[in-house]
Amino acid sequence: MKCIDDIDIKGKRILFRVDFNVPLEEGIITDDNRIKAAVPTIKYALDQGASVILCAHLGKPGGKVVPELSLGPVAKRTGELLGVAVPLVPGVIDDQARLVAESLVPGQVVMLDNLRYNPEETGKTPEARGDFGKRLAELADVYVNDAFGVAHRENASVVDVPRHIKGACCAGFLLKRENDFLGDALKDPKRPYVCVSGGAKVSTKLGILNNLLGKVDDIIIGGAMANTFLLAQGYGMGKSLIEEELVGDAKSIMEKAESMGSRLHLPVDFKYAKTHKAQSAEGVCTAETVPSDALVLDIGPKTIENFVSVLAGARTVVWNGPMGLFETTAFAKGSLAVCQAVADLKDALTIVGGGDTDALVHLMGLADSFSFISTGGGSFLEFLEGKELPAFTALKECMQ
Repeated sequence: MKCIDDIDIKGKRILFRVDFNVPLEEGIITDDNRIKAAVPTIKYALDQGASVILCAHLGKPGGKVVPELSLGPVAKRTGELLGVAVPLVPGVIDDQARLVAESLVPGQVVMLDNLRYNPEETGKTPEARGDFGKRLAELADVYVNDAFGVAHRENASVVDVPRHIKGACCAGFLLKRENDFLGDALKDPKRPYVCVSGGAKVSTKLGILNNLLGKVDDIIIGGAMANTFLLAQGYGMGKSLIEEELVGDAKSIMEKAESMGSRLHLPVDFKYAKTHKAQSAEGVCTAETVPSDALVLDIGPKTIENFVSVLAGARTVVWNGPMGLFETTAFAKGSLAVCQAVADLKDALTIVGGGDTDALVHLMGLADSFSFISTGGGSFLEFLEGKELPAFTALKECMQ
C-alpha cells in the first residue's frame, strides 16, 4: 500500500475516512483518543497544501438522521486539536456536501456528518450500497483511509470509494502503523511470544486462537471466555457466563495447543459473587470449587501469580481482552495486574487491541508504556486471525 507521504497532494482535495466513533455522554466526548490518533495525518495534509474533507460514522443510526448521533461535537473537538475551524456539513450526503467540497481552498477542513445517516453506507452488497461510494469519491481528488477501526467492514466509504476516486488513494499514517506493528508481530516475532486473550466470549476469539497455535509460545486465557475452556475440562462454573455450544471447539484448541508446541494457561482460582452488580466479592474459589449459585468475575491471586510469571520473560506480547469485570473495583485486580506486568516489559514489543483493553490501559495511565495501542476492535481481531482486511484489499486494488 502507498502511504500519504508517497504521493503529491499539494493543492488537492482529500477525502479522509477516519474512525471518530467516540463515546458521547449528553453531547460531551468522554474519550478523544481516536481523534488524536488521526491528527498527525490530517496535519501533514494541511502542511502539504491540501484541503481536507473528513468522513466518519458515529453509533448505529440505522440509515436515518438521528440528532443525538451527529458528529457536531466531534467536528468541534477536531478543530480544537488541529487549531483550525472544522465546520460540519449536517445531515445526509447531498448536493450541499458537493458545493461545500468544491468551495474548499488549501488549508481548509470540513467534516461530513454521520456516514451512517445514509443507509447505503452499510449495505451488505455492492447493489445495496449503490452509487454512494461513487458520490463520496466525486467530492475529492485523493482518498486517504486512516480508519483501522472499520478496516474489516465492507462499507461504501471503505471499499467503494477507492474504486471510483479520480486520483490516487493511499493509507494514512495511522493505518500504516497498524499494518506495520501487527504485521511484524505475526511475521517475525521476538521470543518468547505470548498472546493474552480475555473478554467475554470464546466465539469472537476462535479464529485468533486457531491462527496463533504453533506460532506463539504461550497463550494466556482469562476473562469469561476462560469459563468455556474450564467447562470443557469438566469443571462446574456455577452461573458464570459460558458458551456451551463451543465446548468442543475449546477442547480442540487445547488438544492442538499441546501438539503444536503452544503452552495454554488457564485460571486456577477466581473471585466470585452472586450477581454482576455486586460491588464486592463474596470470596475466592478454585476452579474445582466454584459455588453452584455464583459467577466468577475476576481471576484469583494464584492465577495472577501464574500469569505474571508467564509474562515476565516475554519479548513479544499481543493482548486483547480484560481478565474480569474490571469496571467494578472489586473485580479489577486481575486485569490491572496483567496490565502492569505487560507495561513493565522494557525490552519487549507490546501490542494492545480492543476497546475494553484500550480503556484499561488509559485508566491506569500506562499508554506510554506500551509499544503500540491499536485503534481497532474487530479489525484487530480479524488481522490476528490472518485475514486480509477489506480496506487493505481496496487500497491495493486501487493502485493496480
